[in-house]
Amino acid sequence: MRYQCVIFDLDGTILDTLGDLKNAVNHALTKRGYAARSLEEVRAFVGNGVKNLIERAVPQGTAAEEIPEILADFKAYYNEHLNVATHPYAGIPELLRDLRAAGIKVGVNSNKYDAAVQLLMQAHFPGLYDKALGESAGIPRKPSPAGVENLLQSLRVGKEDAVYIGDSGVDIETARNAGLNMIWVSWGFRRPEEMQPVPERRADSVEDLRRALLG
Repeated sequence: MRYQCVIFDLDGTILDTLGDLKNAVNHALTKRGYAARSLEEVRAFVGNGVKNLIERAVPQGTAAEEIPEILADFKAYYNEHLNVATHPYAGIPELLRDLRAAGIKVGVNSNKYDAAVQLLMQAHFPGLYDKALGESAGIPRKPSPAGVENLLQSLRVGKEDAVYIGDSGVDIETARNAGLNMIWVSWGFRRPEEMQPVPERRADSVEDLRRALLG
């Protein structure tokens, strides 16, 4: 099927943001004398927003009242260093360019806060997308379908003509809640063996995804 609109997740789908997330987590942890986390540990913790990331990263038994302070330190550091190691996955800018050239609209729906989404999209994909949305007062976090619905309305596309691309179970839930077809990508933050149930449609490379979207 040739879609009129493709909606992408951001972290782990089109941008590899893991290095900067790890550095921000470890800044907040080591500031309090807690052990740093490895890249693989942070990969496993990512998902469902930064509050959940911090709750998973702190040592077991950390007092609940410490969490907001650690989260604030994480956010302050990340705000200043969110685009140091972050980079697009190989082949993604070219794919976005080809989708736009084919007249297919490109949207991005992220659980990252909206200001960071706008900064990263402009830094890495200028002119290669139609609209990007992150979490804000008016757009709750996924798996709420609100972001997808906002994008479809703004881009004037029906859900039957759109497809959602993401790397996590949250993305699968989001697509389901929004009534969209979905393609899971295996190069992101979730390994195939971690996906339960196993996604019906998957792409193991950007070239796989290109064939699914452009033929």
